[in-house]
Amino acid sequence: MRGGPSVLGIVLAGGEGKRLMPLTADRAKPAVTFGGMYRLVDFVLSSLVNGDILRVCVLTQYKSHSLDRHVTTTWRMSSLLGNYVTPVPAQQRLGRRWYLGSADAILQSLNLVNDEQPDYIAVFGADHVYRMDPRQMLRCHIENDAGVTVAGIKVPRAEASSFGIITPASDGTRVERFLEKPTDPPGLPGDPDRVFASMGNYLFTTKVLVDALHRDAEDEHSVHDMGGSILPMLTEQGVAQLYDFNENHVPGESAREHGYWRDVGTLDTYYEAHMDLIPDRPVFDLDNRRWPLYTHSGQLPPARFIGAGIASESIISPGCVVRGQVTRSVLSPGVTVAEGAVVQGSVLHDNVRIGRGAVVRGSILDKNVDVPPGATIGVNPGRDQELYTVSKNGVIALGKGQPVL
Repeated sequence: MRGGPSVLGIVLAGGEGKRLMPLTADRAKPAVTFGGMYRLVDFVLSSLVNGDILRVCVLTQYKSHSLDRHVTTTWRMSSLLGNYVTPVPAQQRLGRRWYLGSADAILQSLNLVNDEQPDYIAVFGADHVYRMDPRQMLRCHIENDAGVTVAGIKVPRAEASSFGIITPASDGTRVERFLEKPTDPPGLPGDPDRVFASMGNYLFTTKVLVDALHRDAEDEHSVHDMGGSILPMLTEQGVAQLYDFNENHVPGESAREHGYWRDVGTLDTYYEAHMDLIPDRPVFDLDNRRWPLYTHSGQLPPARFIGAGIASESIISPGCVVRGQVTRSVLSPGVTVAEGAVVQGSVLHDNVRIGRGAVVRGSILDKNVDVPPGATIGVNPGRDQELYTVSKNGVIALGKGQPVL
């Protein structure tokens, strides 16, 4: 922020994403395609850059090649102004070990902080779908003189075991307790069926974070995790504040999508978030010219619809050729749908080929999957269970280049 406080962005992008298998079999979770054109990491990076946080380090570890390539080829900032988005791989700076957890990842990367000497550090997760203006969160952090401000969103209490849960004090802002994935947390006053879930987005005063990381490193019983270690520590010190994501207003958003945030950590939530994109009035609209989502679009021709080819309530990316029927689906660049083929309620990644007369329903097909003529996916549940990955809610998923039998 020119003329204002200096902020360094650190994006935690080193997770394995086991629950998204097979989509993460060959890539880091933040590199997974979303919405046809984008990678998951594009959502957090777009929010940071739109919010004037223009020096950002993306910490990577597992299967990071495609993520590193995407960041370096897409996120090119002005070197003249000293701005950058750069991937930072695990480097074993503190001994012959990889990251022990997200807190240890930042500890091992403190050279980045020492180089920049920022006033504040924004530590954001890399694998959620949302828009956010971090300047508004920073303003609250400074006004409250907090050591750390954690963004929270209200979720059903029944889902608490999937998140870090924030219990606010009576003033509504100070964090009284921070519980990592509890099974039975207390509900909110006046709203007992809901709780505040951590979005995995934190703003730290630099000295507070650095001191906490060093103390955590000395604790041999710590899990060295931001949510499991650092946040509980700073909560006990009384310097943790809650920022209600519902108070964040992004330019150009509709009332329908205000406060939209999805953790797409499972095949079901990933699929459901795609279905949010495609109605006439989408729950989350990818098209917001005042707060754009940035990505590398490639050099591809416009999509084509040939013969009886038709698509309804769908997202069709450049380079697609549709000769069959597509409904309620998201097609990434280069997808082809042959004559007589039917694609319904599905998410097709780059260069998927659907053969003549084939049927694909309720499925996620990773890049380069070739569905032979006349083949079916999502038609015979018993057969699909035997051959492919099927989620709890019945979404069928095929990994990159997986044969269709």
